[in-house]
Amino acid sequence: MEPLLCGSAGPCPRPSPSQRRPWAADIVQLRADGVYKEVLREGTGPPTEFRDGTKATFHYRTLRCGPEEAVLDDSRARGKPMELIAGKKFKLPVWEAILRTMRPGERARFRCDTKHVVLYPLVAKSLRNIAAGKDPLEGQRHCCSIAQLHEHYSLGYPDLDELQKNPQPLIFDIEVLKVEEPGSYQQDPWAMTDEEKLQAVPVIHQEGNELYRQGKVQEAATKYYDAIACLKNLQMKEQPGSPDWIELDQKITPLLLNYCQCKLQNEEYYEVLDHCSSILNKYEDNVKAYFKRGKAHAAVWNVAEAHADFAKVLALDPSLRPVVSKELRSLEARLRQKDAEDKIRFKGIFSQ
Repeated sequence: MEPLLCGSAGPCPRPSPSQRRPWAADIVQLRADGVYKEVLREGTGPPTEFRDGTKATFHYRTLRCGPEEAVLDDSRARGKPMELIAGKKFKLPVWEAILRTMRPGERARFRCDTKHVVLYPLVAKSLRNIAAGKDPLEGQRHCCSIAQLHEHYSLGYPDLDELQKNPQPLIFDIEVLKVEEPGSYQQDPWAMTDEEKLQAVPVIHQEGNELYRQGKVQEAATKYYDAIACLKNLQMKEQPGSPDWIELDQKITPLLLNYCQCKLQNEEYYEVLDHCSSILNKYEDNVKAYFKRGKAHAAVWNVAEAHADFAKVLALDPSLRPVVSKELRSLEARLRQKDAEDKIRFKGIFSQ
């Protein structure tokens, strides 16, 4: 039998009969639909039912289909495996179909016809953005028509631009690390439905508060961040300034202030300045935002700005005078110490 042709990239041979599993109906269906599987390492136990809500954690390599099999993406190189939850309408449905044929510990290669991977450039862009710590939807929201045309023209990655312009079959080298049944794991915020996000926010908020009380500041910050991410995701679907948007924003604000408190303790002052300023741009009477921003200003020697923020705190809530006075005394003491150190340092310079 002649090999399958993978577009202009060269031949990709069919897997041999010994590499097929006649007892797996899903594999037969995949092969009939243009997906060909080659088992590289057997897994353990029976295949997972992979019903909706099942979570698969796996490493993947994406290769061009040709003699050289050039690598496009490799999750191992990024140091973090991929997670996919069945039934969440992932933009690359073939990955869910592939995983249904695998067992934990199994490694296999899948050659997928072009029709299954047309959206891969967009998916890969999001995954690369996530790995780089960027917004996975960067450039895909609230764009004018010109920006959307530019976005369609370029994904920001030359290899993905080329693949989008000239779609072709791809090979996925998949290694399943673990498979978790629905209800056996804590669902990540990105994988939740809108209703699940709303229900999860107060729970995550409480978990963050408990971690903070235990002195686990960094872990608490992560919880607050997750809760904020849930609400921000919902807020993006609303018209800015609408009642629903405002209601979500008012839920975000206390979480963001808690997050800023964690950042203050971790001495990440400029992030506190940014977030508190964003709050005060919308809510000019937020005492906590002024107080935390004042502390951050003081920490980075913005003396005038710190005094202005603390004065605003007292104007809004005079009962906080003892707390503000303590912060101002601390700032003055640090200024005196800094002046003394500067005099010693400059005296040494001029005496040389």
